[in-house]
Amino acid sequence: MSVSKVTTADFKSEVLGSSKPVLVDFFATWCGPCKMLSPIVDEIADENDSIKVVKVDVDDEPELANMFGVSSIPTLVVIKDGNAVAKSIGYRSKADVLKMISDGIGA
Repeated sequence: MSVSKVTTADFKSEVLGSSKPVLVDFFATWCGPCKMLSPIVDEIADENDSIKVVKVDVDDEPELANMFGVSSIPTLVVIKDGNAVAKSIGYRSKADVLKMISDGIGA
């Protein structure tokens, strides 16, 4: 499944209303660690049909960043049934991201 970019306008329907757990990648185009993490997030999206993966540009969507207390990027948040169940800040390995997702959704 491909990664989609979400905005404040469609966040509720695309993320909070999703029937699948959602991995949200809060990023900025100028952020070096975000650029390092992005291919890992893309791989996870391509390899896992059981989760939805979206990206939020914090420069374009500061209200969403504030809603989730994002003060440093990259920040990954796992949302299940409309609730944030796991969060990580900074660059993480693919294994670490997959473990965070698994722990968060109780898989």
